[in-house]
Amino acid sequence: MRVILTWLRPGLAQRGLRIRVVQTEKQTYFYGTGRRKTAIARVRLVPGTGEIIINGIPYDELFPRLEYRRAIVQPLLVTESLGKYNTVVKVEGGGISGQSGAISHGIARALVRADESLKPILRQNGLLTRDSRVKERKKPGLKRARKAPQYTKR
Repeated sequence: MRVILTWLRPGLAQRGLRIRVVQTEKQTYFYGTGRRKTAIARVRLVPGTGEIIINGIPYDELFPRLEYRRAIVQPLLVTESLGKYNTVVKVEGGGISGQSGAISHGIARALVRADESLKPILRQNGLLTRDSRVKERKKPGLKRARKAPQYTKR
């Protein structure tokens, strides 16, 4: 049994883009959650042709800069599985840098669920380690987290 749903996504209607989702009774996918700064990415890897869709938009439209695209595709390139899986991502929070890092982390985790033998390769390239650096909070009496107001002698 196959159900095909087509609808206009808010914001894409003016560009005339339609989203087409094909749902089947039993679709196997591999799931991974990635985090970076304040961004959280929920990644699904579905066996397919290699498309990467982020929040319903192709990733090359959402991330115009090459460095962010490279970060997103890196786990697939390292494991040589670029054309094997379609990637569907829902990402929220943070900016484009944090989101691209979160997506990369999520794809790496999903690849490990798909094939456990890829774990050493991904670990060696540092793609499974969560980057824990987040913005430090502002302290009272300071201008920013560590910047003190200018010292006046008199």
